[in-house]
Amino acid sequence: MSHRVHLTLVATVASAAMVLAACASAPAANSSSSSSSTPSSSSSSSSPSSESSSSSGPSTSSGSSSSSSSAPETGPITPVGKFLPCVVSDTAGFNDHSFNEQSFNAVKTIAGRAGVSYKSAQSKTAADYVPNVNQLVAAGCTDVVASGFNLVAAVKAAATANPKVNFIMVDDNSIKLPNVKDVVFATNQGAFLGGYAAAAYSKTGVVATWGGQEIPPVTIYMDGFWDGVQYYNQKNGKNVKVLGWNEQTQKGTFVGNFTDQNAAKTITTNFLNQKADVIMPVAGSLYEGGGAAIRSTKADAVLMGVDADLFLTDTNGYQNLILVSVLKNIDTAVQTALSQAATSATFDNTQYIATLKNGGVGLSPFHDFASKVPASLSGDITTIAAGIEDGSIPAPSPSEPKA
Repeated sequence: MSHRVHLTLVATVASAAMVLAACASAPAANSSSSSSSTPSSSSSSSSPSSESSSSSGPSTSSGSSSSSSSAPETGPITPVGKFLPCVVSDTAGFNDHSFNEQSFNAVKTIAGRAGVSYKSAQSKTAADYVPNVNQLVAAGCTDVVASGFNLVAAVKAAATANPKVNFIMVDDNSIKLPNVKDVVFATNQGAFLGGYAAAAYSKTGVVATWGGQEIPPVTIYMDGFWDGVQYYNQKNGKNVKVLGWNEQTQKGTFVGNFTDQNAAKTITTNFLNQKADVIMPVAGSLYEGGGAAIRSTKADAVLMGVDADLFLTDTNGYQNLILVSVLKNIDTAVQTALSQAATSATFDNTQYIATLKNGGVGLSPFHDFASKVPASLSGDITTIAAGIEDGSIPAPSPSEPKA
């Protein structure tokens, strides 16, 4: 894949607008389901939401995008046996414009390609993880996608108890079972490019990052961001300062969850008061609290997105604040894993590691900021991406997945 494509890589989303089919089964207590095109985190039901393959979940903004050579196929697939793909979210929910939404869209897309229905369970609190996973298993799901590190314990228990059910564990590789496929991401590589871009764009010489929870899938972004800024300083004789994280000490600033928008706003305001003018929240939908802080303080500052291209997925009016996004192409990885599971007689539990080289991570276009970043930045990032790929430019992180 060309380095040019790396820089224009954006999250793949289902292209068709679809109508959600309501589930005829009785709803249940800890799982959130939807009968509209956008799952609501406030609704609850007593069993997993069951949708047809033509149904829709989280809303996605339209917009042109380019795909990498590693993007999943789009044609129909023929399952070799019974195939009922399902997905469970963590507490950020399926409308996080981030990893949960990408997982949901991947399941929806594969169900459509296979001509089958799918089920989903949206978690409101951590107490929902175990019952939601168990409910999907009880509902007959053949392949359950668990969206996020926080679901590890629930998946491990369910996979151990149900060896004939396949699980695709996103953002973790600690479960060593024959029916669990780990999907992990070297997002430090993409975030390195983002950190370099942030430093190059900054007018104040101060940039910042903060996280939702202090877990490896979050801190790996912050490691890459830190390293990218340091590399910019080294190559350009600058001294851009990073607030909110120090890779060397592994200490930084966290909300403690992925739901508290007020805390996100407060943290961002504090960094703005310290002159930060590029801020990368690694916290799903909590970037909205960051955007609110910039708006309320009228600061001349911008945000960086993570996971998906926030310029394309944001529906809350923050598009003109998005400098660029560090991409974690969860939808590509999950679609690939589900397609293999559907069309293979034997489940392949080989770990999938997404990297710059295979197109699993990357950097989005600069969109509205393309004319506002330094003219040399595109060439610099292309060169750096090549160096990271061939190993000549290290992008270390203690959280980076290993083969």
